[in-house]
Amino acid sequence: MGRTYLVEEGIGQYLTELSTKVKPYVTGLLIGQCSPQRDYVIRAVRTPPKEQQQEESVGPPKLASLDEEWITTHASQVSRMLPGGLLVLGVFMVATPELAKDGQNALRKLIFSVEKSLSKRRLWKLAEEEVSDRAALQICSATKKVVCRTYDVQDPKSSAKPADWKYQSALTASWLALGCTVNVNIHIPLLATSPNHDLEKNTKNGLNRWSKQIEDSVFLINGQVKDEDTELLEGQKKLRGNTQPSTQFSDVKVLTQLCQGASARSTATVQVCSGSINLRGAVKCRAYIHNNKPKVKEAIQALKRDIINTLSDRCEILFEDLILNEGPQKKNFEREYHVLPQRLFVPVAGSSVMLSDYKFGDEAAGEIQERFVEMLDQPVQAEDIHIAEDISTVDICPVTDSPSDTQQAQLTKATLLLKLQQNMGLVVAAAVAVLASIFSFNYFSD
Repeated sequence: MGRTYLVEEGIGQYLTELSTKVKPYVTGLLIGQCSPQRDYVIRAVRTPPKEQQQEESVGPPKLASLDEEWITTHASQVSRMLPGGLLVLGVFMVATPELAKDGQNALRKLIFSVEKSLSKRRLWKLAEEEVSDRAALQICSATKKVVCRTYDVQDPKSSAKPADWKYQSALTASWLALGCTVNVNIHIPLLATSPNHDLEKNTKNGLNRWSKQIEDSVFLINGQVKDEDTELLEGQKKLRGNTQPSTQFSDVKVLTQLCQGASARSTATVQVCSGSINLRGAVKCRAYIHNNKPKVKEAIQALKRDIINTLSDRCEILFEDLILNEGPQKKNFEREYHVLPQRLFVPVAGSSVMLSDYKFGDEAAGEIQERFVEMLDQPVQAEDIHIAEDISTVDICPVTDSPSDTQQAQLTKATLLLKLQQNMGLVVAAAVAVLASIFSFNYFSD
């Protein structure tokens, strides 16, 4: 028995409209949410056309011209615009009958390429029990026949499995939302041994350590700690027969552990550093979850990933902006303050779900609107753009080529003192033992 995909009814109309414009094919992404019982598809987004496609010579239609890199880049950009709980569920292709035979092979290749690209950017890993099937949807532009298959992206040798594709109206009209504000104050040392003071690599390593703290944090949902295997809506009335968007919102507090458990051994590390990066601010995080008896662990996992993703994504965007404006050749940075892009949310028509994006302070609403049309094929009104948070900053402290002799001497002295402190306990214990034996000998001699 294959997986079942419940699909927002409007997607059927969207794909039908695309089929009338096919020359000779169009590809795109499927966006939604996985659950143990079934998957939900809430958006289908075509791949943005490239300018040079207009100038391609006329010839027999071939899927060999499929631009895999362009499609995976689009998937990476779209994944940044998805709040917690939503992900790229698969890919689709609307093609002419002549291409139907090769369509499924092309889709299979795309699914694994997209997953590989997205997994490289994640600071978290799929859990063992998670659904790893991704959808390959093929539609004939002439007959409108729909064929849906899935592939297990955790298995490179995975073969196609049939799946059900079922449309449903008001699919996300009453999904559940969770939100929280996380105060961030992350200090990331820049090691002197780091080649060319690679800021981006050091930042990612620092965020990777921070993400483990988020994974181990305690989450209070509406002020309560709930067992992860209980239903999120336990004790609450479920909205039935509601076709108008209405969000049941849960306020979440994130409690980060201040120290390690008693069983964990704490060690001190001395490293030669030539500077540091400091991330400070308060970030707004949000996750959405289906309303078909969701478990607490599903909701918390979705929110955890949004917390980690939102900080990682905006750091990525900042470094891309620095490279664009200052060039990749810049290796040494003086003390600089940068403002991280702010998060914003935009509603989806007929849904309780909101999509996300990031803006720099000097970006106009028109630029954001253009990005939503290009990336998500969705027109957005300026008044529907909601800036969610205040400014967060990145402070890059001075970077020097190498520590001075004075710094090196101070470091060596500090290292010796640290070792002395670590061994002091052993020295004292040995001395006490010797004295005790002397006193004991004198006592019995008398």
